[in-house]
Amino acid sequence: MESINWKKEVINRKEDMLADLKGLLKIESVLEEDLGNEEAPFGPGVKEALDYMLALGERDGYQTKDVKHVAGHLEFGEGEDIVGVLCHVDVVPAGNDWTTPAFDPHLRDGKLFARGAIDDKGPTIAAYWAMNIVKELLPSVSKRVRMIIGTDEESSWRCVDTYFKNEEMPDMGFAPDAVFPIIHAEKGIADFEWVFPVKDTHKERMILQSFHSGQRLNMVPDFASAKCEGDEAELLDAKKAFELFLEKKGLEGRVTLDQELSVEVHGVSVHGSAPQEGVNAAFKLAEFLDEQALDQNGANYIGFITKWLLNDFTGERFGVAYEDKVTGSLTMNAGTFAYKANHEGRIGINLRYPVTCSFDDVKRTFNKVTEPLEVQMNVVDHMTPHHVPEDHELIQKLQKVYEKQTGEQARLLSIGGGTYARSLKAGVAFGALFEGKPQLAHQKDEYVDVEDLLKATAIYAEAIYELAK
Repeated sequence: MESINWKKEVINRKEDMLADLKGLLKIESVLEEDLGNEEAPFGPGVKEALDYMLALGERDGYQTKDVKHVAGHLEFGEGEDIVGVLCHVDVVPAGNDWTTPAFDPHLRDGKLFARGAIDDKGPTIAAYWAMNIVKELLPSVSKRVRMIIGTDEESSWRCVDTYFKNEEMPDMGFAPDAVFPIIHAEKGIADFEWVFPVKDTHKERMILQSFHSGQRLNMVPDFASAKCEGDEAELLDAKKAFELFLEKKGLEGRVTLDQELSVEVHGVSVHGSAPQEGVNAAFKLAEFLDEQALDQNGANYIGFITKWLLNDFTGERFGVAYEDKVTGSLTMNAGTFAYKANHEGRIGINLRYPVTCSFDDVKRTFNKVTEPLEVQMNVVDHMTPHHVPEDHELIQKLQKVYEKQTGEQARLLSIGGGTYARSLKAGVAFGALFEGKPQLAHQKDEYVDVEDLLKATAIYAEAIYELAK
């Protein structure tokens, strides 16, 4: 074992590995339940990506299994114990303004650009080829090594829920779905909607007919649009005011007036675990509309955004700005907005709270604000926090491998993001992004640095061997 040069073994397989990765990146594996069927419950794209990975496994001699068409696994080795490598092949929507098409991978300056390049298709292929190296060079491991492939990580994790209702739970493992060195603690994550009632309203000079922004709760919206009807002079004044607003705020947007006023604003999308790093287009548009003389229902909806949510990413105004030493501060991302005149308005929130915080306490505090407004809270999905102690065997072995290969201290980190690692009793997130490198998951022009991906593959290969030998 000591004679194996893990990095050299990866380099020898570089071209084959990149070819597999490009094939996976070409698949537009975005959740499309409206196109789903019994064979592809989450839509054709994610099922195609799952089938692609299972086909790779069959090609390379793994035992493969499709689990209810929403997850699957590739396995080699023997023994009662299982080392799990938990990955996902679904991706968030591409969004706007890519330099090159999001699902046509392009290699530029040593970087491979495509949606999913770093979250999580690149790391998935890195872990897969790490398994290939161990299986080829050191096949006589004492445990089974199993890559579990999910297709609904970016939404509500129904894939992994279904998987573990039907298959064995690995004894320990890692998810290559975050950053190095080792993430041993993950915040609790709750997705919920606030639903706004329709109330009787008197005729105003300007009626908010619609307000829409965002595609996913865990993405900062990069586009927002609204339409207003009303007095022609009032709409003309609002058009001029919006043009000045865009110029003053340095924003990109568009406004048209043809019987109704249509306004659009562009923002900057980032992952919902760090909403302060993006520009929420809905916040910007609400900031403008809050200055207009809207009808009561429209004013109530827009006013809630500007009073309670605008540029507050920790819930301070609500009184839920909890924080601890293990996982840091609570974060709130307002990810989806849907309003139509004479219909219920909705705002979707992605909440990430510390290990020591109680979600029930957070809900009670929210309700003190929302119940008097007759705003209802509907919880869509909730995952409790996850924490693996630093003296656990899994962490000790991964630290040893990381420090050996990089020469750097394998510090233990915590994140607001949720990885498949939390679905294991003993699971951590382990790469594939190295510290200090740009985090472009969920953003336009997402990429993976090829040399870094090769380094990660070598780390994964030795780690898999150490855990399974």
